[in-house]
Amino acid sequence: MQNENIIKGQGAQRNIINRFDRYTYEPEDEDYEALKTSFTEVFPKTIVNQVKSEDLPMEYSMNPYQGCEHGCSYCFARPTHEYWGYSAGIDFERKIMVKKNAPELLEKFFQKRGYKPEPILLSGNTDCYQPAERQFEITRKILQVCLDYRHPVNILTKNALVLRDLDLLIPMAEQNIISVSLSIPTINEELRRKMEPRTSSAKNKLKAVEILSENKIPVNVMVAPIIPGLNSDEPLSILKAISEAGAQSFGYTLVRLNDTVEPVFVNWIENAFPDRAQKVLNLIRSMRGGKLGEKKFFDRQKGEGNIAEMIHNTFKIGRKKFFDGKEFPKLTTKNFTGSKDQQLKLFD
Repeated sequence: MQNENIIKGQGAQRNIINRFDRYTYEPEDEDYEALKTSFTEVFPKTIVNQVKSEDLPMEYSMNPYQGCEHGCSYCFARPTHEYWGYSAGIDFERKIMVKKNAPELLEKFFQKRGYKPEPILLSGNTDCYQPAERQFEITRKILQVCLDYRHPVNILTKNALVLRDLDLLIPMAEQNIISVSLSIPTINEELRRKMEPRTSSAKNKLKAVEILSENKIPVNVMVAPIIPGLNSDEPLSILKAISEAGAQSFGYTLVRLNDTVEPVFVNWIENAFPDRAQKVLNLIRSMRGGKLGEKKFFDRQKGEGNIAEMIHNTFKIGRKKFFDGKEFPKLTTKNFTGSKDQQLKLFD
């Protein structure tokens, strides 16, 4: 039974103390309901980040927004909001920083002498198609720059808003410089509304997979995170649905609750699922050596124990049953010249 006092449409139910602050103001509970999302323009000097994690396959990532309105309590990006002086709790969902100069910074990055192109992950941290994108259209402008320069980009999002930009994605796909990964951790709509309250519905995300595939845009699905006791019974159903919709590959992760993600998630699940909160938390601990988080490279992906092994085996079965023979294409860098002028390619 769900707690009647839970703030609907909200992942974090309160602000938590910022690890880097000596003093923290905690609003009264009734103030949270009245909080509105605010947007602050920031002026970074760079937009492309080099990915240094040993167990991640991408070389570069970029994030047009800091903070995310989608409201997933388990989001690994929450602690990064603390570097800006905010809380990883409600602040992460309601105080969004906007990088309007991102397209210009990206173009300067492409023009650097000696730059060797590698696919860039668009949304390595926070979602590039979160609701703010409807207003600011920064992601769309970034994609236009990538199309102009013929630079490969991988999109990761939980939002079917990606379909808005089909007019850019289709010509990019024709040059093999675009792929889209949609995050679909559940196709149970009731659970989806609680797990990721302001993302697209499961039905709309599956429809997005179908439409992207029909337009020959490579689609991967991230079934992530798997939370034992919540969505751990769904992998085979999800894999069947996304395969039928046209997805060419999938990935998955086991939930991990590092740093200040832990108190946000614990508070959320105790409010959203009070009848099974302790069971879920104990199952997570069984995968994480008695803890709720894990930071070690590679270990954080695998987990340990019977529950983790059962989840891995389920995905192995699903891969063989629903994705046998499917292959995800590798994006090309051969058309990038460091200029919008395609004719320069003739002099290579």
